[in-house]
Amino acid sequence: MLARIYQPSPSATQSGTARSRCWILEFEPESSSFIDPLMGWTGTADMRNQVRLEFATRKDAIDYARTRGIAFTESNPNRRKPVIRKRGYAENFAVDRRESWTH
Repeated sequence: MLARIYQPSPSATQSGTARSRCWILEFEPESSSFIDPLMGWTGTADMRNQVRLEFATRKDAIDYARTRGIAFTESNPNRRKPVIRKRGYAENFAVDRRESWTH
């Protein structure tokens, strides 16, 4: 039983960081999936792949795995550089502009 501890990346469709601050513990699949011959659905006999635990910190996730004897691998998150502009989009509508604004 091998688990993976990681911090999920932010959604690609949003610029916010919601649900990307928690740490996730997921189990790696122990058996491969199969295709049901009657319906064509994908199935598996491994029930652990449905378990997804969320933790507030990386230390909590590691402590949980160690106390229960779960072997794990951890991956460090790739941090993106924050985009900080002096005034950004609000500059387009500022009342104290020094130059004329045209398209």
